[in-house]
Amino acid sequence: MTSNVHRSSVKISPGAVVCVEAEIRGDVTIGARTVVHPRACIIAEAGPIIIGESNLIEEQVLIINKRPDGHVSSPDDKPQTLIIGSDNVFEVGCRCESLKVGDHNVLEAKAVIGRETELTRGCVIGAFCEATSHGPLPENTILYGERHEQRRQYEKPPDQTLQLDFLMKILPNYHRLKKSTKSSDRGEERTASVKKTSSKS
Repeated sequence: MTSNVHRSSVKISPGAVVCVEAEIRGDVTIGARTVVHPRACIIAEAGPIIIGESNLIEEQVLIINKRPDGHVSSPDDKPQTLIIGSDNVFEVGCRCESLKVGDHNVLEAKAVIGRETELTRGCVIGAFCEATSHGPLPENTILYGERHEQRRQYEKPPDQTLQLDFLMKILPNYHRLKKSTKSSDRGEERTASVKKTSSKS
């Protein structure tokens, strides 16, 4: 498996708060005001991962870009980019393999979203629920309960600005942080591409 992991190239935008205890491997770009807690894992195995602005990634979260189970690697394999927009919340212990996550979505504790499922905008995947369908979930979809029932909500999930502001102040007091990269590098360009993608959604 190690041979499939791309050379580590982590780009952290100024203003992001990324704890040293977080595990980040491969070609990963993290946008401004995104908070990554200790023991979170972001692994770019089958291609780059681009994370936009103002996302909250809590402890024991796994965001991974990997080939589907059973896939046999070949020289013809092309890397696919996993793109996460802005203002998303990844709660403790959730797992995200989706190649496209829009804006203002919430993955609650222990939730799972598969590689072929697209989170559009304003969706909530409830605690312990799994979303593994092919294609996009409609905007403002809520998945909840033991039977993974589905309904629509009329308002987007609550804004996380105050929580992010609090964490950005308190985490540096208790944890060492990874240093941001220079604004002139490729990371800034990638974050900008996420913004453009989100604005078209």
